[in-house]
Amino acid sequence: MTLGSPEDFARAFAAAWSRREPEEIADLFAPDADLLTLTGAWAEGRDQIAEILAQEMAGAFVRARMVTGRGKIRSLATGVVQIMQRYVLSGIVNEDGSDAGRVGAVLSAVLTEGEDGWRVVSAQFAAEV
Repeated sequence: MTLGSPEDFARAFAAAWSRREPEEIADLFAPDADLLTLTGAWAEGRDQIAEILAQEMAGAFVRARMVTGRGKIRSLATGVVQIMQRYVLSGIVNEDGSDAGRVGAVLSAVLTEGEDGWRVVSAQFAAEV
């Protein structure tokens, strides 16, 4: 899935996350993109992004829901933007099966515009402190 504009990214990411669709999330990324996940896993390339997200969604995030919060888009150059997007996650499962409560997280992503639209080339997902 390519994006028509960078403004479409935050909701597309959250919607695919809430449906537990790691392949759909990975499709928002360029084929050679990098992702540092919320658990600290480093995925290189769209296939590995989908694989690692599938593992995480079968574990700690099996019941997780995500809603979008405040976001900011900054143009870095023609056809290149950085997005800082806050999300709130609920339903995260601790190792003992208990509910981890609500967690704030920020996704920082660099997107580039290509012939088929916008895609993420690099992203880091981190919990807020």
